[in-house]
Amino acid sequence: MKRFKKLILLALGIFIPLTLTTPKVNASSFGAEIFCTMRDGGNDHESSWDAAYTYIKKQKGGLFKVSPKNAAAQITETVIREREKFSYCVEYLDNLHPNRKLIRELEKEEKRKEKEAQNRENKKIQLEKELEETNKEISEEFTDETFDRYSY
Repeated sequence: MKRFKKLILLALGIFIPLTLTTPKVNASSFGAEIFCTMRDGGNDHESSWDAAYTYIKKQKGGLFKVSPKNAAAQITETVIREREKFSYCVEYLDNLHPNRKLIRELEKEEKRKEKEAQNRENKKIQLEKELEETNKEISEEFTDETFDRYSY
């Protein structure tokens, strides 16, 4: 039993570092090459990004896939780390990280619209309640006994 545990620990000790570190470095480096070469070749951002991200996702081992945000960070990190190699690519990095201020403003606008819609709904409900109460008061005020159309 002890021998079996040692064998498992040895296997984990060898394979876990290989699956977690090596492909990530190579994948992000080559992913940066794909992105920068395609952009430099005249391709648009979307097609270059899709190709690089697909490659990084495919090469990343393990149970979890790389998020788009993480892949963009890996490409940026590689371009900055290897400045001499990717000097032509620095101008394209801003497309990997969209304008966060604009995103925040859009989110605020969306929340504001939702709040306005909720306020309108609340006002509508309140007006309906008031109308019901008014109608109820009116109907109580004019019963059949008090309202006789032939009494002058």
